[in-house]
Amino acid sequence: MTSAIPKPVASRFRWVVCALLFAATTIAYIDRGVFGYLKGTLQTIIGWDDIQYGYISASFKIAYGIGLVTAGWFTDRLGTKKGFAIAIVLWSFAAMSPGIASTVFTFGLAMFFLGLGEAANFPACIKTVAEWFPRKERALATGVFNSGANVGNMLVPLVVPLLAGLVGWRGAFGVCGATGFVWLAFWLWLYERPEEHPRVSPGELAYIQSDPAEKINQVPWLKLLPRKETWAFALGKFLTDPVWWFYTFWLPGYWQRTFRLDPAGSQMRLSVMLSFGIAILGSVYGGYISAALLKRNKTLNYSRKIALLLCALGVLPVMFVPFSQSLWVTVGLVCLAMAAHQGWSANLFTVTSDLFPKAAVASVVGIGGMVGAVGGALFDVFVGHVVQWTNSYVPVFAISGVSYLLALLILHGITPKYVPAKLERA
Repeated sequence: MTSAIPKPVASRFRWVVCALLFAATTIAYIDRGVFGYLKGTLQTIIGWDDIQYGYISASFKIAYGIGLVTAGWFTDRLGTKKGFAIAIVLWSFAAMSPGIASTVFTFGLAMFFLGLGEAANFPACIKTVAEWFPRKERALATGVFNSGANVGNMLVPLVVPLLAGLVGWRGAFGVCGATGFVWLAFWLWLYERPEEHPRVSPGELAYIQSDPAEKINQVPWLKLLPRKETWAFALGKFLTDPVWWFYTFWLPGYWQRTFRLDPAGSQMRLSVMLSFGIAILGSVYGGYISAALLKRNKTLNYSRKIALLLCALGVLPVMFVPFSQSLWVTVGLVCLAMAAHQGWSANLFTVTSDLFPKAAVASVVGIGGMVGAVGGALFDVFVGHVVQWTNSYVPVFAISGVSYLLALLILHGITPKYVPAKLERA
């Protein structure tokens, strides 16, 4: 960017960057949501059972986990702009590939490549937030961009049946995957680091950089693995990420089977849209809770953990979903749980930028995301076998309800004082 362009007197361009992150996350969840929403249709066409579906879903998570480690390192080394641009090109092509699949194996292969590509989204987004927002705003910014996951899943029941009707289910994968290239054009046009951006005023830049300067500008990946703070975040992801994966890949099928809903019907669409729509509130206000507590001069330790506790308590009632005979009662319980999860996620992601320097954030997110993806893959296999053998979701929702409290206990046990990790300068 040329320095000849005059700086504006005042600006809030950091929120434009946050909007780009929100859009990327929305696209990612549309791309993966197509598969989950068409589960019933594809099950009839391809002929897989629940166990095979569990393995296909697990292939996405395994690749996602592998990709997260690489993506975190890749983003820290190449920088956010280049790293994110390369990643979205790869995942857009991968998102189109299920449209040419025709067997369980080829669907599994297509979802594997989609997982590899999409793995870069959260490490890049969290690193961008760390670069563009001061610590006191990071949970809110994370909540805002993370709500794109819900918007993406909300758009799936609107967009996918329409596309399937117009261009077939294969075309639906192709069109949704191609939207990533539109985002790429805006990213390349609008994004630069804040200190290099002509649309960032001196006042906004000073605000962005208002936290104490960090002395560490590079952290070898292997030095992050032994840190207890890395594993506090990673174990939190291991226990709670699988629950969100379950909602994304299994929930539409659960409602279709339990209440005999038509995938293109209004009840099915409304159920999915309400669940992910209300979850947006959790994503934004979950981040707001800790920000509000910090403004009241509460400690960072207290603010983050109280926000996580409130969210963990909000998830508990989801355990009663299998015992309800009413579609709308189950929708209400799921709405509460998903909103609480998103609030939890916004605060858990912020743990990385609280406890690690900016140079290490993407790598730590990658490590934690990898562990969470392993948990998601194991949970997929578990769900597939339980549903196939028992035709019951009771154990699945029970685990989904209690995982967050257990994760918070582990997080607090590992980091009771919640102080930044001690890393050597590289």
